[in-house]
Amino acid sequence: MTLDLDLTESTGACHCGAVRFHVRLSEGLRSARRCNCSFCQMRGAIAVSARVGELEILQGADALTLYQFGTSTAKHYFCRHCGIYTHHQRRSNPQEYGVNIACLTGLSPFDFTEVEVLNGREHPSDKANGREVVGVLRFEPS
Repeated sequence: MTLDLDLTESTGACHCGAVRFHVRLSEGLRSARRCNCSFCQMRGAIAVSARVGELEILQGADALTLYQFGTSTAKHYFCRHCGIYTHHQRRSNPQEYGVNIACLTGLSPFDFTEVEVLNGREHPSDKANGREVVGVLRFEPS
């Protein structure tokens, strides 16, 4: 499958389907990235960008639960039934959401052969030089 990096809109859902949403992607799939902070390292998701206001929960807002840590600036949302992370409001830009690519209809993290990994351990909000790419995660199908 060839990825349409210019994809601008999608629907999505958690694993059990309790949470369903529609999203407009501000940079298409070109914004796909991972983070190496302690939380994202364990979560392992690839996220793409959407502006706040461009993600609409269609069903299951009451099924979403919030997790915050550290500075409590970022807001990470999960389905309380199946535990799947759907999206988060970013610490680096609170006017932006990161949306879990695995929740978007017809997409998988394994559709991406390379994804930039950003330095969340030394968060851009804590440094003068901002966004820093620290590596690339690769998937090579056999």
